[in-house]
Amino acid sequence: MFQILDEIVVNIDSNCYGFDAIVRVIKDGVFPIIQIAIPIILLVLCTFDLGKSVISSDDKENKKLLKRIVRRLIYALLLFFLITIINLVFTIIDSITDNETLIRWSECWNNPAGEVLEDE
Repeated sequence: MFQILDEIVVNIDSNCYGFDAIVRVIKDGVFPIIQIAIPIILLVLCTFDLGKSVISSDDKENKKLLKRIVRRLIYALLLFFLITIINLVFTIIDSITDNETLIRWSECWNNPAGEVLEDE
């Protein structure tokens, strides 16, 4: 584990101001888990709620379970498309702003290992 930490090189001149490794871990490690695993867990929980609803004969309880199922499905869809929305926002920021700091953070997100792209 500590060998991985020894290989991390901080490059202050990069687009990420030296946070390259952290951005890569978030983008390539944390977000895929959020994008895939959590929606799957929510869908499994919806399946259990649907099974409870079928077994139960109480209409009031069935309505509560149906609301919970719909809410979980919406959350699963939002989490699944979270990465696409974040990438879209950073791409739009890069294309519409003249603020150098925002452009560097956008470049950091889109290319965390890249060097600073300076205008000629």
